Order: sequence, then structure tokens, then C-alpha cells
Amino acid sequence: MLKNVKLYVLITILMMGLIALSGCGDKQASQQAAKSGESLAAQLAKTYNLKPLSSEDANYTINMGYYNCDHMTAACIGKDAGIYEALGLKVNLTGNGNVPEAMSAGKMDVGYAGWTTTLRAVPKGTPLFIAAQNHTGGSEYLIVSKDIKTPQDLIGKKISCGADPETNSINWAEWADQLDIPADITKYENFNMSDQDEYFALKAGKLDAYICCDPWGSMAEYEDTGRVMIRQNTVRDGKQGTCCKVAMHTKFAQAHPELAKRVLLAHTLSIQYMYEHPYKSAEIFARNYNVPLEVGLMTMWKKTNQEGRTISWDLIMDELKNQLEVMQKYGVQNDVNTVKVEDYVNTSYIEACGAQDFNAFIKEKVDPVFPLKMSYEDWKAKAKEVDNVKADVKG
Repeated sequence: MLKNVKLYVLITILMMGLIALSGCGDKQASQQAAKSGESLAAQLAKTYNLKPLSSEDANYTINMGYYNCDHMTAACIGKDAGIYEALGLKVNLTGNGNVPEAMSAGKMDVGYAGWTTTLRAVPKGTPLFIAAQNHTGGSEYLIVSKDIKTPQDLIGKKISCGADPETNSINWAEWADQLDIPADITKYENFNMSDQDEYFALKAGKLDAYICCDPWGSMAEYEDTGRVMIRQNTVRDGKQGTCCKVAMHTKFAQAHPELAKRVLLAHTLSIQYMYEHPYKSAEIFARNYNVPLEVGLMTMWKKTNQEGRTISWDLIMDELKNQLEVMQKYGVQNDVNTVKVEDYVNTSYIEACGAQDFNAFIKEKVDPVFPLKMSYEDWKAKAKEVDNVKADVKG
């Protein structure tokens, strides 16, 4: 089954003449590609003007990490949809890894990581830079138990919000302000837990609230164990902020510039796959994140439709600066006032990788099929139609 998916991914790129991918079988397309007289690898190289990799690059294994958060879904999409392999990349993918720490130790080349995480890493000497956009915001939630009726009910309760007395998380600081409750974390019994552990602790009655990304917000809704009290919105006063990024080890990029470009092309193709084939993407997501398919579908709907086109590869410096201003306002990082985002960013590799313009892709390929703000039911029905799914796969 996986081989058929990979085959169709390659064929669709060639048939469409774009860097769009697909995820379900098509015998006619396969036959047409076979008649061309060229191997799929040769056609792909021609489509993107890809030069043969050097022997060193072809044999190099890229160590890539990502957090188990829906913001980083492009990583496992790239692997399971066959995108890395299609581009000749050998990728060792590690989920839920400590990305900056691994980069600092020289054990990771590319990582999907949070915005604030990367900002904290560089002053500590971690040799990384922000190479591409990944997520502009949305799909991060304050989940509360069903016993919590008002924000004030949280005071003194057991929460897990990723903050400490000296440096609040930006979400907690901002949400506390909006909810009119103390941002001072000592007013609560705070824990530092993974999103998955947070969810099961709340489900067991051991936790009253937690901050998370999906799938652990959608899991609370799916199993009716909690509810969303407030969600992230990185548009403030009409100014778009930002969220997670693709980080790259400086030495890796310098030593393997062709691999650096190609892995970023894979990043854009993975995101395209999510938008054009959200049902297949949800299957991959559910399998890698160990959640029911319905939760994977709910997550894809939120990421690509309900909350906007929040997954993107289009890195815009003004959005980074806007986010930094909010961090400065709430004092969420001790050295934030000395940060210059330009020092953390290098877009030369993604600009040279041949990626399609994100906004043009959305306008031409996504908007006509999945217009924004579709109901979940309508979106799911269209997703099944697009990927020729006759019945939901259980699990």
C-alpha cells in the first residue's frame, strides 16, 4: 500500500506539471507515465531541474526531528507520503525530539521547532538558523476540565502551561491577560508535562487545565473529556504574528547546500500534500501520533481550513518582528529586548530550492476545492471525494 502511495505521489507531480502531490492510486496516470520512456526519477529531475546529487550527498543521512504537535506534521508527511525518497533524500526522522538540544550536540541537521524555542537556542550558542516558515498560528489551546466553568475557577488549580516564575510562555501571559486572571504562575499549581501526558492527566482527573497543540485539543473534544477555553490567535491589532519554524544546523547547510535546498523543497511539497489531500494526510497523522483517524481529520480541518491557511512555508520577516513585539510586551524571554530576528534567519536555501509561491498555490489549487470556513462535515465529505475514499478507515 505504501509503495502505491509513493508511486502516485511521483506520478501526480509529473502529470500536473506543478509541485503538487497526490496520495491515492490512479492506474491511468501510471500507464501514461510508463509510456513516456523515462524513469519517474528522470522525469522528476527534469520537472524541477534537479541535478544529480554528489556521491557524498546521495549517501548522507539527514537527521531530522520534530515535536509531536500538529504544527510539525509536514515532517511525517514527507516521510510516509514518499516525498523525501522521491527527491533522493535519506532522512532519519525522530518524533518528539529535543530539537535545539540535539542540534547543539551536533546530532540533528534539520528540525521542526517552536519560534520561542529557536530564539532561546541561538544566544546559548546553538548553531542553527530559521530556514523556512512552518506555522503562522492557531491550533494551540487552553484546555480545561468540564469542572472549570469560568477563567477564575483556574486560580489555585493544577495546570500545565509551560511557564515558570521568571519567564512566562507567550500563550499563558497573553491568555491570562485576555481572561483577566493572574499571569503569575505561582498563583497556580503548575506542572511541566508533554501534551500527551497532560491530556491523560486531565482525563484521569489529575489535572484541571493545560496548554497544548493538536491532536490533544481535538482529543479532548472527541472524547468529551474537556473543552477549549481559549485558542491562540497570532493576529493582533491587524498585525500577523507567527509560530513554529523549520530550523537548520548551520554546519549542515554549509557542508551540504544541495541537501539543504532539497529538504526545504520537500517541506513545501509536504505542506502542499496536506492541503490537497487532507484525508490521506489525516491517515498519516493519526498513524504517527497514535490517535483515532477522526481526530486526525479534525486536526487537518483546523490546520488547513477552519483557522485559516495556518500551515505555510512563506516566511515573512514582518510577522516575526510582530511576534517579537508581543514577546517584549509580556516579557516572556529574559533577553528578548536584545534580539534581532534578522540574525536568526537565512532564507537563501528555500529561495533557491524551486518552491512554488505559497499564496499562488493556495489561490489556484486549494481555494476552489476547499474554500475557507467550510463546516467540518462539508470539508470531510470533500476530502473523502478528493482522495476517493468510499468509507472511513477505522482507527
